[in-house]
Amino acid sequence: MTALRPERDSGTAGDQGSSYGQPYGDSGAFGGGWDGWYEDFTSQGATQVPVDDETVALRVPDPPPVRAPAAPPPGGGRAARRKAAKRRHGRRGGSRGPSPAQESDEASQAPLSRVEARRQARARKPGAAVIASRAVGELFITTGVLMLLFVSYQLWWTNVRAQAQADKAASSLQEDWAKGKRNPGVFEPGQGFALLHIPKLDVVVPIAEGIDDEKVLDRGMVGHYAEGALKTAMPDAKTGNFGLAGHRNTHGEPFRYINKLQPGDPIVVETQDEYFVYKMASILPVTSPSNISVLDPVPEQSGFEEPGRYITLTTCTPEFTSKYRMIVWGKMVEERPRSKGKPDALVS
Repeated sequence: MTALRPERDSGTAGDQGSSYGQPYGDSGAFGGGWDGWYEDFTSQGATQVPVDDETVALRVPDPPPVRAPAAPPPGGGRAARRKAAKRRHGRRGGSRGPSPAQESDEASQAPLSRVEARRQARARKPGAAVIASRAVGELFITTGVLMLLFVSYQLWWTNVRAQAQADKAASSLQEDWAKGKRNPGVFEPGQGFALLHIPKLDVVVPIAEGIDDEKVLDRGMVGHYAEGALKTAMPDAKTGNFGLAGHRNTHGEPFRYINKLQPGDPIVVETQDEYFVYKMASILPVTSPSNISVLDPVPEQSGFEEPGRYITLTTCTPEFTSKYRMIVWGKMVEERPRSKGKPDALVS
């Protein structure tokens, strides 16, 4: 390609001679080619043209940069656009460094030194106060469970067991009577010899000799005061006081509701040969356990004034305690042989 060159302001074409026809690189009238001409040209007052690649020669313009086609807007509604935005954000942020959570995970996965491992083990180990509080809590729980079991045993299981034992003793006694094996006389401690009926309370319970807890009372039976200073008469005696003791709570609790008896309510003692019918006469709600005068042949505070045939029922009060005693007295009103059948008190 031929370069474009400016014409000189002075001189003619003839003065130039053949300099216009000289090659671009020759030294001619311009004194050493283009550079000489440029100096001469500028020295004569022409406007100085900066020498750079932009003005020296024509050039083919650079092609415009190729841009990637813009991604179409995500379709599918707001949820799809949010997913697309999250993907773009993830791609943009992919070169970012790890997050603090990732750094902590990596740090936790890194192997620990022996000292650091011991320190962390001590930090995880509970302190003395925590261990003590746990021990105290477990002790309270164990104590509560044991108390609950004990109460259940006393209030429920002892009744179940004692009633079963009393029922078995009553059945055995009646069978022996039917076979004629037990004749009236002296009985051994713990031996059953009669049945007590309290129709108003729906009570039918064996009467055994003695007031021993293990042999008599805790087995659901009623005990006859028959030893030492507490010895009382038998029902078939012509005069005297037939004294009985029984549990008010637990172990069959045959005397639990004797406080509900009213004067005139029947109390019946059944033996092998006879029925002895008493009528409730009076009650002493509270007295000392040492007040044995209630078992006298003519008991004090009973309202009886002369010898007779009496019955005395004794039990603990208030309920679920043994601090005091409750006393119920009755007076015999009928003695009926078994051969004549049951008395009216047991028929109606």
